[in-house]
Amino acid sequence: MLRRYKRFLADMVLEDGREVTAHCANPGSMMGLKDPGLRCWLEPNDDPKKKLKYGWRLVDHENGHLTGVDTSLPNRMLRAELMAGRVPELSGYDLVRPEVPYAAKSRVDFLMQSPGRRDAYVEVKSVTLSRQAGLGEFPDSVTARGAKHMGDLAEMARQGHRAVVFFLIQRTDCDRVSIAADIDPAYAAAFDAAMQAGVEVIAYDCAITPEAVTLRHCVPVDP
Repeated sequence: MLRRYKRFLADMVLEDGREVTAHCANPGSMMGLKDPGLRCWLEPNDDPKKKLKYGWRLVDHENGHLTGVDTSLPNRMLRAELMAGRVPELSGYDLVRPEVPYAAKSRVDFLMQSPGRRDAYVEVKSVTLSRQAGLGEFPDSVTARGAKHMGDLAEMARQGHRAVVFFLIQRTDCDRVSIAADIDPAYAAAFDAAMQAGVEVIAYDCAITPEAVTLRHCVPVDP
C-alpha cells in the first residue's frame, strides 16, 4: 500500500516493483486499513470497459488474519446464503429480492417474502473496523445514510413487518461486534431507537481467503 485517495482509488506497489492504481470498493474511512506499507491482495481484470485493471480486495495483517475491504461483496455472498436457507435466523422464505425501494427514497438490501409470513426487511452492514482485539465495530465514520436506514427499519417494525440489521464482520480476527458510538453518536442513537421499535439484530463473521469469502458463525453483539 502506498496511499488511498479520492475514496475509490489506491496506489499499490506489486511484488515485481510496478506501481499500479487499484479500484477501492469501499466509501468508508477504512480506519486502520489504509496505512502505507500494509500488505494487500489485488484482483486483476481484463475487462476493456474498466479503466483500472486491479481491484483491491483484502488487507493481509501478516499474522494469519485477513480483512475484506470490498463492501459490495457481503451482499453478493449473503444473497446466495439467504436463498439457500443457510442463515437459520432468516430461513423459510420463498423469495429473496435485492435492492427493493421502500420508505422515503431508500432501498432495502433484501426483502424476504413467503405466503403466510411477515415480510422481512434486511439491511446489511459491512464491519471492517477493529480497535480492540476480537471486537469489530460499526461504523468507521459518520454515516447519516446509516442512521436513516435505522429509522427506515424502525418504521417497518412499527408497521408490523420483520426488520433486521445484519452486521457482517469482514475480518477473521473478530468474534463479536459493537456500535462505535464515539465515532458517530447520531448513528448510535438511531440504532438504539430502532432496537426499541422492534428491529432485530443479527451478526455473523466470515471465513476469508484470497480465493473466497464464506459465511461462518453467528456472533454476539455487545451492548
